[in-house]
Amino acid sequence: MKTLDVAIEPSWKKVLNNEFSAPYFLKLKEFLVQEKEKSTVFPSGNQLFAAFNHTPFENVRVVIIGQDPYHKKGQANGLSFSVSSGVVNPPSLKNIFKELNTDLGIPVSLIGNLEPWANQGVLLLNTTLTVREGQPGSHQKKGWEVFTDVVIKTISEQKKGVVFLLWGLFAQTKEELIDKDKHFVLKAAHPSPLARGAFFGCKHFSKTNKILEHQGILPIDWRVEK
Repeated sequence: MKTLDVAIEPSWKKVLNNEFSAPYFLKLKEFLVQEKEKSTVFPSGNQLFAAFNHTPFENVRVVIIGQDPYHKKGQANGLSFSVSSGVVNPPSLKNIFKELNTDLGIPVSLIGNLEPWANQGVLLLNTTLTVREGQPGSHQKKGWEVFTDVVIKTISEQKKGVVFLLWGLFAQTKEELIDKDKHFVLKAAHPSPLARGAFFGCKHFSKTNKILEHQGILPIDWRVEK
């Protein structure tokens, strides 16, 4: 079983090429092969690198960092905070859409598939790209974090003017990987209900667009439903 032998968008393959043969990544691959033999793993193999395949390296304008994929059947689609079409929106995503409505007046979407964001240059990056069914955090500290830290550092080093949205304390630990002389970092509480509404009022969507427009870059159309 070749769990990780799936296509990744060519521009990402080029900038991350050394990672795929690194010892930590080979161990990660071996771990995932064993996991798939005994457990159900999300997302499906063809969605593993969805964040990269929808958002080529040269297109990255915004990065939203999540932790690990949703762990219930049918939810995870390889994009942080996003769910597959037809799946009920999880609480954090509902709160994201509520803030979007308050911030920009965009109607709250019942569709939680964030591919329209990704296709515009919003990298929806989970720091751990897989999870065992029903066991959140089960694939943490297996090597994915090393890989995604390299992703963040590569963006920081090779691009400029990217807006990083860091929601919650975990995402904010990645701030140290970002060159803030070249990029923009917006921080807020996590959109989870556990944050007791502290996410609301951050206005990250309008702030992001203002930053992009100030640089002469097209803003993001944050609508999911057109």
